[in-house]
Amino acid sequence: QVQPLESGGGPVQAGGSLRLSCAVSGRTFSSYAMGWFRQAPGKEREFAAAINWSGSYTNYADSVKGRFTISRDNAKNTAYLQMNSLKPEDTAVYYCAAVATLRPTSRPYDYDYWGQGTQVTVSS
Repeated sequence: QVQPLESGGGPVQAGGSLRLSCAVSGRTFSSYAMGWFRQAPGKEREFAAAINWSGSYTNYADSVKGRFTISRDNAKNTAYLQMNSLKPEDTAVYYCAAVATLRPTSRPYDYDYWGQGTQVTVSS
């Protein structure tokens, strides 16, 4: 069983930075690709970033490209999302998700395991 647990969210002013962490229980973390998604009130869940098992492949939504960086530390069973130059439109609940695949996709329904989410609120 794989259980992601997000942390690191909170309030931040526009232009600021936050780093989200996703700790994953289980001994097979390195077998899973990881994705970060976000959902704003009244909107559908949308893709933000993804990383393959080794970290050699990453993919980003156009809306976060150049501002967000996804990474992982397999020794710590943890994935990260470094968010810089935050904007009010980045306000959302951020979820991390895991899927046992070589190349992660941007489609939420492809992911098998989800965390509870962490709130990020960016004020102008």
